[in-house]
Amino acid sequence: MTDFKRYTITAALPYANGPLHIGHIAGAYLPADTYVRYLRLRGEDVVFICGSDEHGVAITLGARKEGVEPRAFVDKYHGLMKKAFEDFGISFNIYSRTSNPVHYETAQEFFKKIYDQDLFIEETSDQYFDEQEGIFLADRYIIGTCPNCGNPNAYGDQCEKCGTSLSPKQLISPRSTVSGNTPVLKPTKHWYFPLNKFEDWLKEWLIEGHKDWKTNVYGQCKSWLDQGLQPRSITRDLDWGIPVPLPDAKGKVLYVWFDAPIGYISATKELKPNDWEKYWKDPETRLIHFIGKDNIVFHCIIFPSMLKAAGDYILPDNVPANEFLNLEGDKLSTSRNHAVWLHEYLQDLPGRRDELRYVLTSISPETKDADFTWKDYQQKVNSEMVAILGNFVNRVMVLVWKYFDGKVPSEHELQGTDDRRKRILSLYNQAHTDLNKSVKEMTDALKNFRFREAQFQMLNLARIGNKLLADTEPWKLAKEDMEAVGCILNYALTVVGNIALACEPFLPDGAASIRRQLNSELEQGRKDFWKKEELVHIVPPQHQLGKAELLYRNVEDAEIEKQVERLKKPQQTVAPVASEDVPVKPLKPEIVFDDFSKLDIRVGTVTAAEKMEKSNKLLKLRVDDGLGGRTILSGIALHYTPEEMVGKQVTFIANLAPRKMMGIESQGMILMAEDKDGKLKLVQPTDIVSPGSTVS
Repeated sequence: MTDFKRYTITAALPYANGPLHIGHIAGAYLPADTYVRYLRLRGEDVVFICGSDEHGVAITLGARKEGVEPRAFVDKYHGLMKKAFEDFGISFNIYSRTSNPVHYETAQEFFKKIYDQDLFIEETSDQYFDEQEGIFLADRYIIGTCPNCGNPNAYGDQCEKCGTSLSPKQLISPRSTVSGNTPVLKPTKHWYFPLNKFEDWLKEWLIEGHKDWKTNVYGQCKSWLDQGLQPRSITRDLDWGIPVPLPDAKGKVLYVWFDAPIGYISATKELKPNDWEKYWKDPETRLIHFIGKDNIVFHCIIFPSMLKAAGDYILPDNVPANEFLNLEGDKLSTSRNHAVWLHEYLQDLPGRRDELRYVLTSISPETKDADFTWKDYQQKVNSEMVAILGNFVNRVMVLVWKYFDGKVPSEHELQGTDDRRKRILSLYNQAHTDLNKSVKEMTDALKNFRFREAQFQMLNLARIGNKLLADTEPWKLAKEDMEAVGCILNYALTVVGNIALACEPFLPDGAASIRRQLNSELEQGRKDFWKKEELVHIVPPQHQLGKAELLYRNVEDAEIEKQVERLKKPQQTVAPVASEDVPVKPLKPEIVFDDFSKLDIRVGTVTAAEKMEKSNKLLKLRVDDGLGGRTILSGIALHYTPEEMVGKQVTFIANLAPRKMMGIESQGMILMAEDKDGKLKLVQPTDIVSPGSTVS
């Protein structure tokens, strides 16, 4: 491990437009926290930096959907995320936010420093504008047909089906995801960061200089550089964000991708106002970014180029990005509510923070996507955390209380030449060798960001301890050789103490429990363990232990079934059984097939919704119908709020003659089912389908 005076560790700033789910945690925050805890245990000078990313078009759209100002919107989600991180025990030194004054000041200073070097390109160009919403559209808010593979829902910056990088003007039949309308091109002036000028430097610094980075990170960066870099816009036309600090930039804000990573610097300023520079400008500081794979380009190519342009900042020494986490064999989806939300997990399964840490680390998507299932969660907790780790600690504690009244037995070499004692000594020596090997492999894996392997070796200490107890059987020896029992249990307590130390980066609650049971904070042992990277002696003879307690408990089937059922609800396909005593309306007059075939019934997705003024029944819905979008007025305001409707798929009659209501032309009719109590329910497909799909 290269010697550095200090460490600046960042975790990707989560976007303040929704709560945290386990994919976020597994991708960036848990590995970062594990690594930071390891550094602190070694006595390193480290700052752990994070905060909410609170600017950009998505924030303004989210605020609009909820009918609030952007500030209120980000306040809500910043508070929710901050509390979830705290409750889960992610040990940031600071969790800040990009709407803080210190960040505005820092980001504008950063912009000006590069601007004063005449590096930015100022250019007026035609960009897509949504006339209905009155906004210029970011690339991700324009969809259309991919010119490469024909995917009808490719984004303006990339087709997620074939992976081709795109620009909005390359899309066939582009449409706004905000209103569903076809956007128009409108001239606007912006400033561009000349990434192409940094291409040769990036190839030398990154491609030649960081071949030791994870293959998934290195490969993605090389692919981008092989394709060639282009100037990238760093400003946007928006009324929410950091104003561009130039006299001729009224109405312009810094683009969120430029503004957000500067948040690491501004948060450090907030944390260390008098000496923040040594964490960002001293070459003896190691900078490491923990991110998910969707942020690789920003942290490995764009932000380093920005830091290089600014001139006096250190560059990231490593970016150990993770791949994605799936859930029950399907992609995590916030729109379908197919997610395990962190705050809900902590409410539903109180006292089980370690369990989630353990399972997520054991399946960490370090080099490829991984899958979380509740059955696997249960199996890992019960058969590994309880049956291996908890079992060993509890067995040792119970035996010491049983045979030595909870006091550490005397430490001495096991004397004697009889076969039994020779065998015990041989088993002890083998265990000691195996334990030291696991400690060394654990610390090596931690240094190199292989957290799955590191945690496996941590648990291996308990595996070896359990084997030693099973092989020596002190409960049988107690009938004839208490001296041998004392030697075995003295050593077993040493293993327990070292397990407590090894657990601290991975399972902080379990480590605290073992310290209580040992009645020791293990301060001296901790320093020696993490510096020497080998087993250390911890508990002295005759030391009074605390009471034994169960380290972890089994996860019951009912707990798992509850979580599995929760995931099924948003995609429930089984129709509810109607009560037999509910009267059913009589059938309407019979029609022939030709009558039915005249109806053009389709499925669309609601992209915007608002309540009609002077009407307590009508909602104005903007529906993506796959053909550019349409407006439909629907009398469902007593049954659904506008916020509930956005994102829902609806079935509608597409060829109904337009009808004007309250000055608005309604272009279709939403199909609803009326429940026994008069409640209207949406008629929806059982699975998500493409907007414009026909019902036949």
